[in-house]
Amino acid sequence: MLRLSRVRVPGGKQSGEWNRLATIVNTRLRALPTCPHSAMIAVMRLARSSITVYKLRYPRPKRWKDTVEDGATFLLLRLFSDDGLEGIAEGPIKPTWTGTTRRALVAAIEDMLLPALDSTDLSDPAAVRARLDLFPENTLAKALIDNACWDLRSQAQGEALWRLWGGSREVPLSWTVTRAAPASMAYEAIDMIERYGFRTLKIKGGQGFDTDKRALHEIRAAVGPSIRLYVDASAAYSQEQVPAYVQMLADAGATHAEDPCELHPGIWFSTTQGSSPIPLIVDAGSQSLANAHLFLERGARAMGIKSTRVGASVSLDIARAADSAGARVNVGLHAESALGSVIAAHVAAAFPRHADSLPSESSFFLAYCESITREPPRIRDGVMSLSDHPGFAALIDWDRLGRYAL
Repeated sequence: MLRLSRVRVPGGKQSGEWNRLATIVNTRLRALPTCPHSAMIAVMRLARSSITVYKLRYPRPKRWKDTVEDGATFLLLRLFSDDGLEGIAEGPIKPTWTGTTRRALVAAIEDMLLPALDSTDLSDPAAVRARLDLFPENTLAKALIDNACWDLRSQAQGEALWRLWGGSREVPLSWTVTRAAPASMAYEAIDMIERYGFRTLKIKGGQGFDTDKRALHEIRAAVGPSIRLYVDASAAYSQEQVPAYVQMLADAGATHAEDPCELHPGIWFSTTQGSSPIPLIVDAGSQSLANAHLFLERGARAMGIKSTRVGASVSLDIARAADSAGARVNVGLHAESALGSVIAAHVAAAFPRHADSLPSESSFFLAYCESITREPPRIRDGVMSLSDHPGFAALIDWDRLGRYAL
């Protein structure tokens, strides 16, 4: 296989003009179609990297299962290739969600994972994954690198990621109604439907049977019969409580029950899903391909995949495996900002889509009163329309990023 690493000036000198020419030549080489017997591609090496940590605020505190937040902290990873391209990725830093802190995440990326890619061809997904897989754990750190490398490949190929992956431009979205008093949740639900046209709502449950039931009934009364509702209890209940809880949700008109308890791929899950009136969405348990296979073998019917947390490569592998087993998949919420939501929506665009598939949950950026993007993603009739332009760095307002940086 012929590989072109760089265009260089005789004598080893390089100038800005020659760097520009190298970028053009390498980009066009990568865009050439391949054939089964030969291919001409450019090797892409890591030249340098940059990390920025920043915080965006909510207009009101958000109540999760394990914490109450006034905002969210994010890490922006920038990878610069030796041919002048810039790939970016963003991930929220939530210790109780991902088991890492700001300092631990930066250390894992800078001290361990990026040095392992020193001589790796970033244009080769298999090579990058093989290097990252040498290290256990550190899921979020690996996901950030994986997503940034896909951004680089997208630009090298001259195609937006959703096209590169054979996806669809139009990405249906749901809105997630977070925990509050049932009346407040109903008000939020109708407000977001009226403003953005969502046709599906994910309801954050786990506030107790009675409160969850009242929330469902009040939201249903507010939004009408045509809006699809499903409930994520964030594993608030015990296995013994789940059959009665899921039946209560089904009776109230919910179509799915996400993580009603801690789900494990064993006999209990197989039996409970088999007798459940609605699908159980495996979310926390579907963050690796190996674990996803175990759940699929036990009859899983639906999976929520956090592409921001596990990376695009693992997400797409899980989605394909689930589709082959007849299970439905959607991109789950990971509290992304506007930037992260657009990136996650490109992954969602490539997921297998069926009439009964749930929409992507990549709309949570609407919960923030601040953003680092030049313009917010547009949502019309509950759908985000993706751009044909490759590369995500152009979305960022660098002055805003500087204001919110920590």
